[in-house]
Amino acid sequence: MNIKILRAIPLIKSKIKEKQRQMAMQRMMSEIPNADVVITNPTHYAIAIKYDENKADAPYVVAKGVDFVAMRIKDIAKHHKIVMVENRPLARALYDQVSIGQVISEDYFKAVAEILAYVYRIQKKI
Repeated sequence: MNIKILRAIPLIKSKIKEKQRQMAMQRMMSEIPNADVVITNPTHYAIAIKYDENKADAPYVVAKGVDFVAMRIKDIAKHHKIVMVENRPLARALYDQVSIGQVISEDYFKAVAEILAYVYRIQKKI
């Protein structure tokens, strides 16, 4: 193989991975308007949660981010009038332990259920 081609292969792979990351980020950001709530640590973490009994048995994470991505999530949520609830320990725990698209673990059912009940009450969904 030509040496120039061999040198280009890692560059091509990195460009492909970067494009995949961009597409995943766009997909995640497009799901935020569907969230029921965004749980935040006011400055650093944001976790968008959705509960749809037709899709999953428990609430699931539609988006999550830290720092700049968290600010973007909060901006999109604010624009779409998604309720934001500050809960520092829960935001950090969900960020660390739950992947995007994954249902929350049983450890956090009670805390998330209480937040969703609060959100549904203020939105008159209960």
